[in-house]
Amino acid sequence: MKRTFLLFFGLSSLLLWTATVLSQAPTASGNLQYSVQGRPAGQGEPVSYASVTQLNGLLAQLEAASKNAQADLVKLRIEHWKTDNATKRQVLGNVDSVQRNLQGALPEIIAQLRAAPESVPASFKLYRNLDALYDVLGSVVEATGAFGSKDDLQALSNDLTGFESTRKQMAERIETLSSAKEAEIVRLRTDLKTAQAAIPVAPPKKIVVDDNEPPKKPAVKKKPVAKPTTPAGTTAKPAAGQTQTPPAQAPAKPQ
Repeated sequence: MKRTFLLFFGLSSLLLWTATVLSQAPTASGNLQYSVQGRPAGQGEPVSYASVTQLNGLLAQLEAASKNAQADLVKLRIEHWKTDNATKRQVLGNVDSVQRNLQGALPEIIAQLRAAPESVPASFKLYRNLDALYDVLGSVVEATGAFGSKDDLQALSNDLTGFESTRKQMAERIETLSSAKEAEIVRLRTDLKTAQAAIPVAPPKKIVVDDNEPPKKPAVKKKPVAKPTTPAGTTAKPAAGQTQTPPAQAPAKPQ
């Protein structure tokens, strides 16, 4: 059974990965982003009323069994049992372990599952906790039957039966959820193939090389023609059709 649940947990991870890949592929009608449920973003399929109702009833039953078990464990008078001290210490340790689980770990797991009612990992986490809780509480019930009173045995046996009933219901719920997730994976794969087929494929660019065409000579850059410079003290000759203006003479100094 545990191997089957591990497989279901792997299917849930694959579902998340497939949905992530699908969200990056455009569809034929445009770029729609897909949610984990395989629906366009903002249009995710809500959890069904029947599923939430089933879970709420299961968790209410579990919380009642937890409350009763805590009260019944407090009533035990293990120190008055007619057995050796080592056995008493072992049973007291198991009782303390069960109480800490019922007061701390179990409420936290229940809150996580209420926040995500159809989460396979959260459901499986609760199942594993109930499995461990059932084993430890079962050893306390066995010791109570050997050394405790009949009333204590009857009360703890009822508590153990309540936990066992919840554990079986969780196993069935996980199986149902996992089957639904597996069907969702198949649908997502189909949607992914459809989306990939709708992506237009650009034709590759063709480069034509003509081996008979002569190679082009590189263009020769023309050197710029240097302008002639006029030496100092000389007068530039006027161009054709222009008269040369004599340089102005300084006035003569009076004698």
